[in-house]
Amino acid sequence: MIALRTERLRIEPFTLGDAAFTLRLLNEPGFVRYIADKGVRDLAGARGYLQAGPLASYAQHGFGLWRVGLVDEGTAIGMAGLLKRDWLDDIDIGYAFLAEYGGAGYALEATHAVMEYARRTLGARRVLAIVNEDNAASMRLLGKLGFHADGTVRAPGATDDVRLFVAEAL
Repeated sequence: MIALRTERLRIEPFTLGDAAFTLRLLNEPGFVRYIADKGVRDLAGARGYLQAGPLASYAQHGFGLWRVGLVDEGTAIGMAGLLKRDWLDDIDIGYAFLAEYGGAGYALEATHAVMEYARRTLGARRVLAIVNEDNAASMRLLGKLGFHADGTVRAPGATDDVRLFVAEAL
């Protein structure tokens, strides 16, 4: 499986050894508020999330959400990657970072690398993003990546719409 590298970050596939970090990230207040409460409360649940989510996506699609770590220390700080949802026509980008690493440009750096991978390696003509209505910071980040708003969508089983953003291939 491919690993991406930027000046400050290493973006690589998750392993089951990342369960403790995953447990922490999935329970960050920002993750729960802006993405979802995945109901992961212990290491076994985190391993289950990794197996059913990122690891299954790698096997099925060759991509998924990847672990983002600092190059210098190797410290895991977040996740970023691509998802293929049955209810969206194109792949979409996803990302989440621990709060203490916010404001340093890591999310933009990681998602830029993921977008380059989508375009150059996967040949993606379009990449989508879905964002909760009240997540202004994520909408600003998507604007910096060249995304534009394109209405709203509702995930199967959801009660609220989310904003849909689109980036066309250059």
